[in-house]
Amino acid sequence: MISQLKGKITYAGDRFVIIDVGGVGYKVFTTSDILLNIDNDPAKTITLWTYLSVKEDALDLYGFQEKTELDFFEKIISVSGIGPKKALGILSIAPVETLRKAISSRDISYLTQVSGIGSKNAEKIVLELKDKMGPIEGEIDHGGMKEESDIIMAIKSLGYTANDARNVLKKIPKEITGVSDKIKWALKELGK
Repeated sequence: MISQLKGKITYAGDRFVIIDVGGVGYKVFTTSDILLNIDNDPAKTITLWTYLSVKEDALDLYGFQEKTELDFFEKIISVSGIGPKKALGILSIAPVETLRKAISSRDISYLTQVSGIGSKNAEKIVLELKDKMGPIEGEIDHGGMKEESDIIMAIKSLGYTANDARNVLKKIPKEITGVSDKIKWALKELGK
């Protein structure tokens, strides 16, 4: 079907973009990373790997900048009870490599940060996918994943959304260490 689109973004919504490909506008649901990094330059062309979801009442396109993201998305939706919208939510919380490490290490707390994914669904994802993740580069940093989860929970407890917390977490400079320092920096950034 439709495996890849290359065109100009004519509109960006809160969960999708419209890409003009040869005069036809395609609505493509995408991750928050792509939506945050959209440049409003009308001459800029974007290429997205796509997945076409066929339902009785809709044909929905889901787009990713990297082929690895699409492959991971397809693995997640192979789990019963996990549809494309939940899978897209999972891909929006962290990079693919981090998610692979979380699943391989059976860290369900990472997955439960997604709206609509409870502990039972997270356990099901881990159970069905842990052996399909392939080799993980380097050591699995359980402390780093727990630290990120703690920071997100702290920011959420102060009234910010999970998306706000995840987005600011990606911007924290590497030289800042320690959970409390990272939270302080994130709150200053969110307060701007």
